[in-house]
Amino acid sequence: MRGLRVVDSADVTGVFDALRDALAGDGPAILPLPSETARDDATSLDGRTIEQRVAVVVETSGSTARPKRVMLSADALLASAAASETALGTSGQWLLALPTHYIAGLAVLVRSLAAGTDPVVLDPRGFTPEAFVAAAARLDHPTRFVSLVPAQFARLMASDAAVDALRGFEGILVGGQSTPVALAAAAVDKGLRLTRTYGASETCGGCVYNGVPIGNTEIAIVDGRIELSGSVIAEGYLDDPRRTAFSFPEHDGRRWYRTDDTGAMHHGRLAVTGRIDDVIISGGIKVSLAEVESVVRDQLGLGDSVVVAAPHPQWGEVPVVVGTATMGLKELRREVALRLGPAASPDRMLLVDELPLLPSGKPDRLAIAALALK
Repeated sequence: MRGLRVVDSADVTGVFDALRDALAGDGPAILPLPSETARDDATSLDGRTIEQRVAVVVETSGSTARPKRVMLSADALLASAAASETALGTSGQWLLALPTHYIAGLAVLVRSLAAGTDPVVLDPRGFTPEAFVAAAARLDHPTRFVSLVPAQFARLMASDAAVDALRGFEGILVGGQSTPVALAAAAVDKGLRLTRTYGASETCGGCVYNGVPIGNTEIAIVDGRIELSGSVIAEGYLDDPRRTAFSFPEHDGRRWYRTDDTGAMHHGRLAVTGRIDDVIISGGIKVSLAEVESVVRDQLGLGDSVVVAAPHPQWGEVPVVVGTATMGLKELRREVALRLGPAASPDRMLLVDELPLLPSGKPDRLAIAALALK
């Protein structure tokens, strides 16, 4: 057994040093938390014991439920870093632009430790194209990498100076949610080395790059649900054996992580099609909000839009588009109906100045859904 220490995620140097000790087995396991909660949770969690093999406990960034605390071993975290390095073709220096209390930010620190390089830190709370360009200029290694969420990447793609800076990166990982097809295509057209990642806190972050599993990760589709297996799989959830048993089943002689995502394999590549809980019944017909959102985001100017459900007196539930730009509703409804059927057509569009975001940079779907109810 070993101790567990709560660390303030805003103190990146402190997290980096504590992570180094935790991975080496020279210090307690760590639980990075944002400043506003770290002090309170430290009182109840600091000093408690945890399994020796657990090096890090990280909270999920999910927007639809109470965050889960995922236990990750040093072996899993280092296996993830090694798989990423192999997939990218080399190691180098990382620009950290994501919070370290989420797995995407923490994974940047693990990769940096594995590569023996110091990351350059860009406070995600002050993320702008200008701040990104300035941070990129502080990198001093010839081989450079960055990990972003799609909302951040979209902001950078709108800035010529940021695009020029991105061209200097050997790898640009974008994940945490679906990257709009049009945005990814534009990145390729501009000569950027984009890698779309898929994974979860329970898999030490991205374990599927551009649809292909990395390292020894395996993918299974079980009743339409994506399951993942391999060296990167978490130990389970802290103080939640019941949820652990459900989410980490054993079959085919291996231990798997049962995701909440639906998907399919096409010619050896994973296509994520939605979430188990994002299907609504509109007029008696099943409608996937993820599929509607994918079509909406393909439309010019709607790349950051989010589709949520709202009640309807006639149809039960209907899709509603919320975003910072709009287009003709009749035109959008026609395009969605053409590809997904009339029941999937958005009922309305809601224009907002700014989409509510989680600290991880993902859309806060609960807050967005609340806006659609007004």
